[in-house]
Amino acid sequence: MLLVVGLLLTAALVWAAVVSARRRTAALTAAGVAVPGGRRAYLGIGLTIAGVGVLAIATAGPAAMLPVPRTAGTVILAIDVSNSMGADDVAPNRLAAAQRAARAFVAAQPDSVDIGVIAFERGALTTARPAADHSLALKAIDRLKVTGGTSLGAAITASLTAITGKQVAVGRNGTAPDIGYWPSATIVIFSDGQDQGGDVEQAATLAQQANVHIHTVGVGTTDGATVKVDGYHLQTSLEEETLTLIAQTTGGGYHPASDTARLDGIADTIDLRLTVSDEPLPLAGGLIGLALALLTGGAAITVLRSGRVI
Repeated sequence: MLLVVGLLLTAALVWAAVVSARRRTAALTAAGVAVPGGRRAYLGIGLTIAGVGVLAIATAGPAAMLPVPRTAGTVILAIDVSNSMGADDVAPNRLAAAQRAARAFVAAQPDSVDIGVIAFERGALTTARPAADHSLALKAIDRLKVTGGTSLGAAITASLTAITGKQVAVGRNGTAPDIGYWPSATIVIFSDGQDQGGDVEQAATLAQQANVHIHTVGVGTTDGATVKVDGYHLQTSLEEETLTLIAQTTGGGYHPASDTARLDGIADTIDLRLTVSDEPLPLAGGLIGLALALLTGGAAITVLRSGRVI
């Protein structure tokens, strides 16, 4: 509405200026006086009218749509809670260090990223569904406890289930369903890599076919440590081969983190998907500046030529 009123006002000013100029020219001609200045005589009022017109356009709040890249999509944090994650070769223990790194990762993500959490051992459980409310993911991470064995395959299929909203599983003969194409989804697995599930390659291939990248974070050291399970002391160490295979199969990356300091910086080493979306760039501020410049210029020229402001 303001734009229409402003443009009508501008048109009225143009009409008034033209009529006034014609009458003035006719009067001077009738009196036998030469018309001074030619077109330059009307430069000041022309700039003033142009300033009013630009100001009218600015009141409508115009904006230009520009493509802006940003991090967006869905990220599933799959965190190993098997017994071996209780080892203390990474202080205070592997699970606590992974939780700390996962919390730092969540804190580093913008609201445009939906984050979910999967806890896995021999099986896997969705403890927080993907959501823009990152506090839900942080609470789920804090609740994790050490228990059971390890199945990286279960971690992947449970993560794909959380991404697609449909139950995903690898068949007994190694076949897998078509789960569609999910290029904006990423899985980040925190684990020591000690897999006991057996279907990890098929699960990784399924993720690759859906264009879901998997980044793996190796928690622990290759020298390992002893962990007590059901009264027995078991030697456990970081197994990087399986974690590397998962990452390479899906187009992600393997990120070794043998100490707390490297885990704390893991968020900086994982590149998530970039999407390009059109976002409005307001133009009103620039147009108002241009309008003020035209109005000022018009007033200045009018004063210099006639000694008064029209």
